[in-house]
Amino acid sequence: MTPSRELIVEADGGSRGNPGPAGYGAVVLDPVTGETLAERAEFIGVATNNVAEYKGLVAGLAAARELFPDCTVHVRMDSKLVVEQMSGRWKIKHPDMKPLAAEAARVFPPGRVRYEWIPRERNKHADRLANEAMDAGRRGEQWSPAASTAALDLTADLAAARKAAGDPTAGAARARAALAGGKPTTEPPTAGRPAAAPAAEGLFAPDEVVASQARASLSTAATADRIAATADRGTAPGGGETATADRAAATADRGTARADRETATADRAAATPDHETATPDREPSPADRVPPTADRDTATGDFEAEAADATHAQAAPASSPGWSGPDMGAPATFVLLRHGETALTPEKRFSGSGGGDPELSPAGRRQAEAVAAALAARGTIQEIVSSPLTRCRQTAEAVATRLGLDVRIENGLRETDFGAWEGLTFAEVRERYKDDLDAWLASPKAAPTGGGESFATVARRVAATRDRLAAAYAGRTVLMVTHVTPIKTLVRLALGAPPESLFRMELSAASISAVAYYADGNASVRLLNDTSHLR
Repeated sequence: MTPSRELIVEADGGSRGNPGPAGYGAVVLDPVTGETLAERAEFIGVATNNVAEYKGLVAGLAAARELFPDCTVHVRMDSKLVVEQMSGRWKIKHPDMKPLAAEAARVFPPGRVRYEWIPRERNKHADRLANEAMDAGRRGEQWSPAASTAALDLTADLAAARKAAGDPTAGAARARAALAGGKPTTEPPTAGRPAAAPAAEGLFAPDEVVASQARASLSTAATADRIAATADRGTAPGGGETATADRAAATADRGTARADRETATADRAAATPDHETATPDREPSPADRVPPTADRDTATGDFEAEAADATHAQAAPASSPGWSGPDMGAPATFVLLRHGETALTPEKRFSGSGGGDPELSPAGRRQAEAVAAALAARGTIQEIVSSPLTRCRQTAEAVATRLGLDVRIENGLRETDFGAWEGLTFAEVRERYKDDLDAWLASPKAAPTGGGESFATVARRVAATRDRLAAAYAGRTVLMVTHVTPIKTLVRLALGAPPESLFRMELSAASISAVAYYADGNASVRLLNDTSHLR
């Protein structure tokens, strides 16, 4: 009997927001020549990455069946979740995934399809198709095969890969392997042992399981650090306070930050949260210009969402102690927007919550409209929360008007009370209150002159607000319009960085940062000081 023909299906899906505008792409390939036999792509409206990936799989399998109904199929995807679930090694818990997995399983009889995880860089064709579909959806259209350039975009890559393979006549299959930097894997991953993870690309590593394991390891290490810090300082006063704020205070007590702060120059201190000192239109560094996850032009699976199901996999990868799977349920994503400029911003004056309550300047209003337009185009914001101060409320209302959302006022997001320093420049404070300023620079426990708030006090307030809002908005994307100190504090605590890091972050007016918070207490900083919408 003649053996049935085997085809390769590569599929991918993406969501710009998760959930957000989503699309999928799938390609059917000849396993011998690597040539494209069929392409499928579609914009599917608002959906998650995982839903888009499953729909891409179903479309790819259906395309293969249309070509050769009796074929066997080798599916290759960069989604660990889909590969492991369809291989039967991981449970399918999410209600949106179960019917899609069942639909995929019905396309071919049992035993006719095998699954392999591949790195994202080996799934570029399907990735480009998915992005074409999402781009078409943004224009109010559907993907058209006639307009697709996904295969053409690979031509130059494959030509280079053929050269790398040492044979200018090498077939596309061999060229694809050279392009990926190695031989394509032909066997599915062994149960319980996921494929080796490639190096991180962009903001996130493509291996979702490794990512979740790393977070668990970091969480274990952080716990050990806290225990060691407690032993060093004995019984810490205020044990009921937020642990992160206590660690910040402990760092200052040990004096590790004191030397740096005592030698801080006026220019560096000018970047201190939030005395309105960040230059509003300063160009961020290349690292700061990484686009937000909600608007990435890559149709990768969301590894955080995938790891949520991977947590309860029947077979866990062999690993060292401390790398157990944490609870990686859908995170609460805080999109942190600093308010637009006020009259005090370009003058670099302390402007907290203890003095006047300035409104946005004309430049600040233009900034607010620009960021509102950018966020509306992304279409990912589901809730808006704002500091009670006027400059934040005006910025938040500009966005809310565009998005058709309400603004919730959160007092915990207000700026630091700078006491007697309100309205003064750094130089004026040094001239009038030198000793108090030196103490403030040396310790997060020191408060500004006249009964203002210390950074340790602000950290406790912000951490409590973070915990409450992360629980209230689990799995949702929330715009938080606030100030320099709260934003820098959230980033610092997410990174586990010492208090002096507050002096080493640039945060421009109307800039966007983002942090995701998971149910297991871990956090992921996704963006810092993005001002691309202002240029």
